[in-house]
Amino acid sequence: MVTITAEYLGDLHCRAIHQPSGAVIETDAPKDNQGRGEAFSPTDLCATSLLTCMATIMGIQARTLGYDLAGLKMEVRKEMAPTPPRRIASLAVFFHFPRPADEPTRERLRRAAETCPVHRSLHPDVAIQTTYHWPES
Repeated sequence: MVTITAEYLGDLHCRAIHQPSGAVIETDAPKDNQGRGEAFSPTDLCATSLLTCMATIMGIQARTLGYDLAGLKMEVRKEMAPTPPRRIASLAVFFHFPRPADEPTRERLRRAAETCPVHRSLHPDVAIQTTYHWPES
């Protein structure tokens, strides 16, 4: 079990502390929802969690496969639903791999990414599209 504590700082800002490490994350409401957009919004963190979880699980699989994942570049694009209730409508995830891989390695890394805990935890109404870019061998 991991404990995270948080405090509402006022003016739509929060500070969360990861108790095991002491790492701190601050959030702000986005500009389109009464905030100043001065930090990650809570839904930005959700998108970031998906992106980094997918990469982490791929990293675990890459170790097993002997594929060096260091240098992987990634991006997530979050779209909010245009009508209430306010929610994440879609997440487009992009991975740019640092080196070529054979098709069995690619498939195992794709499968690992798409079965990460965050991916499995998101509501099925959130559309997730993942694109994998591999360099030529």
